[in-house]
Amino acid sequence: MKKNYLIQLLLLILICLGFTPSDSMGDTLTEAEKQELFVRAKEFFRRGNEAALRNPEGATDLYRKAVMRFERIVREGRVQNGKLYYNIGNTYFRIGDLGLAILNYRRAQRYLPNDSNLFQNLEYARSRRYDKIEEKQRTKILKTMLFWHYDLSPTVRFVIFAVCFAAFWLGASIRLLSLRAMPRWVLLCLGTVAVIFFTSLTVESIMESHSRAGVILAQEVIGRKGDGETYQPSFKEPLHSGTEFKLVEDRNEWYQIELSDGRRCWIPEKTAGLVR
Repeated sequence: MKKNYLIQLLLLILICLGFTPSDSMGDTLTEAEKQELFVRAKEFFRRGNEAALRNPEGATDLYRKAVMRFERIVREGRVQNGKLYYNIGNTYFRIGDLGLAILNYRRAQRYLPNDSNLFQNLEYARSRRYDKIEEKQRTKILKTMLFWHYDLSPTVRFVIFAVCFAAFWLGASIRLLSLRAMPRWVLLCLGTVAVIFFTSLTVESIMESHSRAGVILAQEVIGRKGDGETYQPSFKEPLHSGTEFKLVEDRNEWYQIELSDGRRCWIPEKTAGLVR
């Protein structure tokens, strides 16, 4: 288990440094075909933007042609990276599909954790959702107390850790060799900050490896008290496209999900998509 955590942490560090992993095993498209599909998709997206005001229906058709090519690169080309998922999210947002837009923005975040444009687009898409679900009070308190963990991107936290870690050992070496005295409190502060941010990155890596986040894709779905249509609804109102959740259990083509406010229910597997 510790080995898996170390692998997850290493991958997170590589992503922070700009490494974008992609799966090229078993792809059925050549590099030239992938590039051509990407260029054509971008062209359809551009033409859709130009037609959006004067011909909305025509623009939607162009957006669909664009997203079909983007998704073919993922499906047949076995390519997974932040740029591709970001483009897919943008295209679905233009079509008006909040569920698939947010799902692909979330997938893009795994590879582009510090991208400001992606963050803004995701937050704007979230603001357009029908369901307004408040976070649990405990989560709000944690985000306030551990603001540096939640507000700072993995890249920033890794840089702070690396700088403090290097400065600590440099200072310790200087003190050990008695070349020049360095106050103990400085070393203590540097070591403490390094440990805090290393712990932050490690915890995030472990949580990411265990988390099964998802997004509702159906326009409307009734959350039920059990894994079947015969069970009573869990809430007075149905859930809608774009609502995010944490997967608790997968059973008989049904998902038991937990919403951000802590409420749980069951929904059909076909009505949602998982980020990972």
